[in-house]
Amino acid sequence: MTLIIGGLVVLALTWALTGLLRRYAVHKQLMDIPNARSSHKVPTPRGGGVAIVVVGLLALPALVYGTSVSLDSAIAFGGAGLAVAAVGWLDDHGHVAAGWRLLVHFLAAGWGLYWLGGMPDLTLFGWTMPGLWLALPALVWLVWLLNLYNFMDGIDGIAGVEALTACASGLLLAWLMVPEAPLALYGVMILAALGFLVWNFPPAKIFMGDAGSGFVGLWLGLLSIYAAHQAPVLFWGWVILLAMFVSDATVTLFFRWCRRESLFEAHRSHAYQHRAAQWGHKATTLFYGTLNVIWLLPMAWWVVSGGIEPLWGVLLAYAPVVFLVYQFGAGIRHVER
Repeated sequence: MTLIIGGLVVLALTWALTGLLRRYAVHKQLMDIPNARSSHKVPTPRGGGVAIVVVGLLALPALVYGTSVSLDSAIAFGGAGLAVAAVGWLDDHGHVAAGWRLLVHFLAAGWGLYWLGGMPDLTLFGWTMPGLWLALPALVWLVWLLNLYNFMDGIDGIAGVEALTACASGLLLAWLMVPEAPLALYGVMILAALGFLVWNFPPAKIFMGDAGSGFVGLWLGLLSIYAAHQAPVLFWGWVILLAMFVSDATVTLFFRWCRRESLFEAHRSHAYQHRAAQWGHKATTLFYGTLNVIWLLPMAWWVVSGGIEPLWGVLLAYAPVVFLVYQFGAGIRHVER
């Protein structure tokens, strides 16, 4: 009963705070104004993701006190998330040079990784990779996730639906593998994303903004490592669950890099942006979320349950997703019609 009440509080508080932030953004004229690189057509308030940040940080002490979430885990998620949200908030309200942002991102990722106890040992083809060897790849994984989440937060609802479906799937996998594992951290992100989506689902009344998208992206990455400490194979499950966002962003940035275009410049060449131009925001967002549930979740369970070697499972899960985003035009310059 206590967990149910706590969950309802998280949901209601995120919903209410997002509404207050919308009023604040309108009053202060913190608006995303449509331009040639935008996927929306009307000025829309931004910064609503701060509600997820605030509620997520406030929930951590309660989780430590009322559940089996450890203090070290709360310090990992709280400190790392706060740092990334702070630099994102500054960027939302002005401009922070890409180099300084990236430095904060690596420091925040390192903080989270350290307090979670680093990477656990992972096994591939019967060979155990020591967690110490995986520290640098894990750091890059976290920084890439938080940045790609910002890149992918470009149409109504897509970032919130990704957080909702990925976390719900991750919670299910963890519960099936380790029923006694603490699952409250997953629940906080699920319910906070749901409360935010009330305002952000197409047609969006407010956007997430850099502070929220970076925070959510980093928390999803930290959850993948948190899950790996519950059962190492769960890490591979999370790699699969995030395949839609990882593939779209990575393929897009690869082709932009090949053309020697700036990787930090705003653009409309992601696969989801091409789809939104043809299908609309709602259909595109629902399509990405549906694939998370009907394709990536079963593939992740196949790996987690031991039905297939993790590397083969990851490759099989990603292959059609990479092909799909390529077919959708990931990395191709958007042409106005």
